[in-house]
Amino acid sequence: MLSKVIDQANIDHFAKWMARAEKIVIVSHISPDGDAIGSSLGLWHFLNAQGKTVHVIVPNAFPDFLKWMPGSKEILLYDRYRDFANRLIAEADVICCLDFNAIHRIDAMAPAVQSSPARKILIDHHLYPEDFCQIIISHPHISSTSELVFRLICRMGYFNDITKEGAECIYTGMMTDTGGFTYNSNNREIYFIISELLSKGIDKDAIYRKVFNTYSESRLRLMGHVLTQMKVYPEHRAALISLTVKEQKQFNYIRGDSEGFVNIPLSIKNIVLSCFLREDTEKPMIKISLRSVGSFPCNQLAAEFFNGGGHLNASGGELYGTMEEARQRFEQALEKYKPLLNEKDAK
Repeated sequence: MLSKVIDQANIDHFAKWMARAEKIVIVSHISPDGDAIGSSLGLWHFLNAQGKTVHVIVPNAFPDFLKWMPGSKEILLYDRYRDFANRLIAEADVICCLDFNAIHRIDAMAPAVQSSPARKILIDHHLYPEDFCQIIISHPHISSTSELVFRLICRMGYFNDITKEGAECIYTGMMTDTGGFTYNSNNREIYFIISELLSKGIDKDAIYRKVFNTYSESRLRLMGHVLTQMKVYPEHRAALISLTVKEQKQFNYIRGDSEGFVNIPLSIKNIVLSCFLREDTEKPMIKISLRSVGSFPCNQLAAEFFNGGGHLNASGGELYGTMEEARQRFEQALEKYKPLLNEKDAK
């Protein structure tokens, strides 16, 4: 049995909205990851089963290794079909905002979503949700938004309406947002949910292969190059890897090719914190990914030094500036957090 994480009032409120709504739009954050796509498609499959007209709209393209997911071809990319997407958002009865806690995280879509007369619900697991929806289902201690979508559907009494395809999407979101269940995944209820998803006929081993073992040769060579440039800070129990625009072009980089790179340095003995800096191809900025093990709060470091946030062991941020400035900022953070990094229970 699952504990009742979501408030009953929110369950009842959304159930009434769903019963009355005919047109529903699901939106998620810029540069959608596995949880953004998994939770969105998981909810999309369920709402389709209820006879609703449902559209998933995301700000821009998502990685190729997620395009096998059932329903992914129906996802509308806002940066390519803005006018059509704006019309769908304006005409929606309900807008479901998944896997983001602040309106700016949907980038250019934000004005359209904010101005839409649709009722809005937020389903998310990041800290400090903004107040831009009438219903806010926010639980930062939950492993993924996909898990929250599963809990919401079940609490409304619709477990039997979860299809195999919907279960595959929900499982993918849960798996990718926990690094294959290697962090933020010690709650035993996660594995009860996995068992329930398996009862729908999903093949979790095949899903793992589709997500993690279908990369290109260029991606593997890129990984090797990045690791040769890695800098290790033994006195801080940390490591730093980076990727410039020039290097991305050299290795024919496509969206998603660097997925998982940030986790690799954590396999080094005594390393507690890993940082990956990637130069953006469109804006003069550096994208920061942080991973940690044990009790080290990389989300706190992300918020203080990189205008970011996230979870205890998996966070991110950004810095408008050069790669060198980002490296210097990271090294400043290491000095400040050196005592925490060297605590005995940090790993």
